[in-house]
Amino acid sequence: MATYKKRGYKPAKKNEETHTHEEHSATAEVFNTLDEGAGRTEEWVISNQKYILAGIGIVVVAVLGFLGYQQFIQQPKEVEASNEMFFAQQYFDAAVNSTEKDSLYNLALNGAAGKYGLLDIMDNYAGTQAANLAHYSAGMAYLNIQKYQEAINYLEGFKSDDPILGALAKGNIGDAFVQLNQPEDAMEFYEKAIAHSDNSFTAPKFLYKAGTLAMQMGDKESALKYFERIKSEFPETEEARTIDIFIGKAQTLE
Repeated sequence: MATYKKRGYKPAKKNEETHTHEEHSATAEVFNTLDEGAGRTEEWVISNQKYILAGIGIVVVAVLGFLGYQQFIQQPKEVEASNEMFFAQQYFDAAVNSTEKDSLYNLALNGAAGKYGLLDIMDNYAGTQAANLAHYSAGMAYLNIQKYQEAINYLEGFKSDDPILGALAKGNIGDAFVQLNQPEDAMEFYEKAIAHSDNSFTAPKFLYKAGTLAMQMGDKESALKYFERIKSEFPETEEARTIDIFIGKAQTLE
């Protein structure tokens, strides 16, 4: 009886050996390629070493310089500016409740007794928080002594995301434009003040001013819009107490 031999067994082993050899060859080729690439990278790093180190050095110096500037220059400058601002602000605060407003506001603006005024602080400490606040106080001082264009200039230089101060700065620019008989510009800044924040202190204040100005301009529709917003959104505020009267006046406009 003939013995059956399974064909293809040895050739299959040979194929496996060939495949394994090919895999080893491919792997070796990959590693050789990586070695060659690494060698080229090392050569590039060595040949460009001084440029790389110089670049790293520039970054380090820039970071250390920034930190040093903040710690040894900017922070002391902020402290010094705040100290100077304290004296100028005292004159400003005194003027608010005084019968001699003009003289006190001028002292706040220009300084006294060897101390800086608000204008000096802006010039000497530009970039500090105190200098930014000095723009606001100077603008308000000029508004109160009826120098309206100066008030506009300084209030426009004040930058703040604060819901109260930011809105007040914009709204007071509107007040200055009213005094300059520029109602369109005034309305623009009242709108900006209203848009800046919907808090219950500044929003109804400038909605009311915008409404009364719209009435003066003969704009019935806008006046009603402002007044009705006070009534619906800010019913507990001082402005809302008599708002029905103003709504009635606006409705009678031709």
